Amino acid sequence: MAAPEIITGSFTAPARLDKALAEATGLSRARVQALIAAGAVEVEGRAATSGALKVTPGMGFALALPPAEPAAAQPEAIDLAIVYEDSAVIVIDKPAGMVVHPAAGNPAGTLVNALLHHCRGQLSGIGGVARPGIVHRIDKDTSGLIVVAKTDAAHEGLARQFAAHSVHRRYLAVCAGHPAPPEGTIDARIGRSDADRKKMTVLPKNSSRGKSAITHYKLRERLAHAALVECRLETGRTHQVRVHLASIGHPLLGDPAYGRTPKPLRPVLEALGFARQALHAAELGFVHPASGTALRFASALPQDMRELIDQLRHFDR
Repeated sequence: MAAPEIITGSFTAPARLDKALAEATGLSRARVQALIAAGAVEVEGRAATSGALKVTPGMGFALALPPAEPAAAQPEAIDLAIVYEDSAVIVIDKPAGMVVHPAAGNPAGTLVNALLHHCRGQLSGIGGVARPGIVHRIDKDTSGLIVVAKTDAAHEGLARQFAAHSVHRRYLAVCAGHPAPPEGTIDARIGRSDADRKKMTVLPKNSSRGKSAITHYKLRERLAHAALVECRLETGRTHQVRVHLASIGHPLLGDPAYGRTPKPLRPVLEALGFARQALHAAELGFVHPASGTALRFASALPQDMRELIDQLRHFDR
């Protein structure tokens, strides 16, 4: 069995151990906590037993990162819309309806299954056995751009950029009503809903739960009972665009979880067979983790959203 990769360094600011290690290594906080629980982390030469340990500047750490386990998911020959690929990263234009990684209820047909076949196993193992190479994700019924790491170094480099909120992400959405003001910023914490743990919700600003979340929006076009809106993410939280726009009274059309489509428009969606949230990850930009080159990619609106917008432009108001 291959030996673990030893990652060493020292802390530069006072913080909890799990938070400080995540920032120092680019690993997710959950991954760091699992490594601490497995006895794979030392601080100042002693095994760490809790992620809540307080560390101070200058304290040294060593982390034994085990080699990636064989992927539980099976390779599948699924067509992929590849926007960019090299030895370190691959950028995919994901269709609506495709799950990113296998989970209960979706063991096959996912982006990970497709990538395992396309990349012949050359994917980062940091994400764990269920989702090799996955640095971030977009919802099953959201279309658009996603970047995947093919090496551990690329995974760590991309993860640091996502953690620092330096990745450029621009979404296009069709929401109910016309936001007023037509341009603004939604700064509202997001966390799990107490009423339904599968859903997210906006939390009070002083809440100790959830995570800070910031969305900059701009109305691009007024439609019948709806609007085409551009959203730029400063953070990337679960369901962020969906939750934030719903919180200001403008849920996405077709979103089954966070709002209702205006009654006059329901026959339009039914006639089109439009049964997903109207959300598309249209732009993705990041610094290449190996070359340092700034990259930016764009994806045109998919046909189903183009048809929806066209119908709403000509809808009898």
